[in-house]
Amino acid sequence: MTDREGDETGDGSRDHRFSEGEGFSDPYDEFDLDPPELDVDPSKVDPVDSRVVADTLDSQQIASDDVNATELLDVGLSYMQINRYEQATDAFERTAQYAEDERLEQEAWVNKGVAHAELEEWDEAIGAHREALNIDAESEHAATAETNLAYALWEFGETAQALEHAERAVEIDERFAEGWFNRAFFLSERGLSEEALQCIDNAIRLGLRNAKILEEKAEILEDLGEYDEAEEIAEEANELRERAEQQMMEDRREMEGQPTGAGGGATDPTGDVADPGREADRDSEWELE
Repeated sequence: MTDREGDETGDGSRDHRFSEGEGFSDPYDEFDLDPPELDVDPSKVDPVDSRVVADTLDSQQIASDDVNATELLDVGLSYMQINRYEQATDAFERTAQYAEDERLEQEAWVNKGVAHAELEEWDEAIGAHREALNIDAESEHAATAETNLAYALWEFGETAQALEHAERAVEIDERFAEGWFNRAFFLSERGLSEEALQCIDNAIRLGLRNAKILEEKAEILEDLGEYDEAEEIAEEANELRERAEQQMMEDRREMEGQPTGAGGGATDPTGDVADPGREADRDSEWELE
């Protein structure tokens, strides 16, 4: 291969004339890598927040009037039903961001806290429930926020604060059965069995009667030395649990199109441990399994 004539200077280097123009202005607007939409104060941004760009673009490109916050909340609840808790937390956070109604915003924060608790992200759960209470500490969702905050604090190791918020829940709503049960649970864990028994009886009188509740009551009675009554309550709890499990099996067969056999009536599904009540949907409270 030969070099083209005149391509090389006497010292063997390429002879090429570069542009001697004035260059581009700084910054060159047409190719600016930092558009105004991303002009964010770095002092106000968490460096580990991976959603900051998306949230910033949302606020720039999506008007609040274009977002149906109620439907967005339902999306988050649907994610909860299929155990997609990370997606649920994102949906609830965006619901709170776009909600113009404070009641809806508070509901979103409460459910966000529930989703974080399912992920055992206790610090985030605590923060979400505190956000809910900052909106309104006396509303219909406040009692649920207080009892869920109590549970998250308990798991986070803040046991003294947990009991305070459990007590606050029943102060807000004296007919909040889950709140009475949760207060009984925390009192029992601290060895205050007599007070715990009164609280769990309140929960039962308010209609919260399932295997989990009765098992907790049996343990409290044992701590108080009431062994005969504790045994009776434990037997009833076992019966309720067996009936609930049988009903769940029958429901599953029906979903699969199989015939069902004779069995006991339906009862509330129960878990294996006594955990605080939670807000799972927009009209009722539920419990951690």
